[in-house]
Amino acid sequence: MTLRTLPFWLVDVFAREPLSGNGLSIFLLDEELPAGAMQRITREMRQFETIFLRRIDQTSRFNARIFTMEEELPFAGHPIIGAASLLHSELYSSEDEAHLEFLMLDRSVNAVSRRQGTSYIAEMDQGIATIQPPIPADKKEMFLKALNLSTGDLAADLPLQVVSTGLPYLIVPISSNLKHAQIVVRDFEAMLGTVGAKFVYVLQVDRLEGRTWDNDGRVEDIATGSAAGPAAAYLVTHKRASSGESLVLTQGRFLNRPSEIYASVRGDTEKKVTIKGQVCFVGNGTLRLPI
Repeated sequence: MTLRTLPFWLVDVFAREPLSGNGLSIFLLDEELPAGAMQRITREMRQFETIFLRRIDQTSRFNARIFTMEEELPFAGHPIIGAASLLHSELYSSEDEAHLEFLMLDRSVNAVSRRQGTSYIAEMDQGIATIQPPIPADKKEMFLKALNLSTGDLAADLPLQVVSTGLPYLIVPISSNLKHAQIVVRDFEAMLGTVGAKFVYVLQVDRLEGRTWDNDGRVEDIATGSAAGPAAAYLVTHKRASSGESLVLTQGRFLNRPSEIYASVRGDTEKKVTIKGQVCFVGNGTLRLPI
């Protein structure tokens, strides 16, 4: 049996220090792997997400494939942030900044990593936010019930609304009871589909703190860059933040993995979103697999 050796790195993204923030496994490949193999490796690594990178012709452009335990994603935030800093460290260590481009299934994303002491700060351009009309009142009650919340928990004068910078999130703005929020129905993914959303993001507006889960409600995400961008665009749209303001969204408190995501939105008609965060390196190793 021929075994293939695959190097990997473990990093913590949106982290103040190692063993906080959102863990990520990163594979830097010499050759493409089948999608099925990447999915199985992701399950083996047991991280919320794994990113597989392949450099294009010795440039600063990389093919990127991102997987959760359940599926491949067309876009995600914390894997791009983590990958940018890892590539900076491994391939561009003599430079203070590394400018990178990631080519995913149906889009490309630009990112820059900057060295900061013994860690790195990476920033990604999420592009222009797409903001759908507020969801109808009858669906609002349905979603609140599905999330173990009530109308009394809602932030005053703010609607439930689907916003996307690559993945469409249903933003649920609340003023209280974030600790009680959870998915309590079995068909939640189908419910999200009725409003054109892929995932939900419950945002306690006064604290700028959010929570999100896989659609079965079994696994809570620790820090979600693909949700932080839409949340920031939502806040600017509804005058709860200003264009150009640097917002700090927190997440992961209920998992004892405190995380900080920096988000900024520029523009009034078209809202261009960037997010950034600190990346801490945790470890590295190799897998030897018959693939």
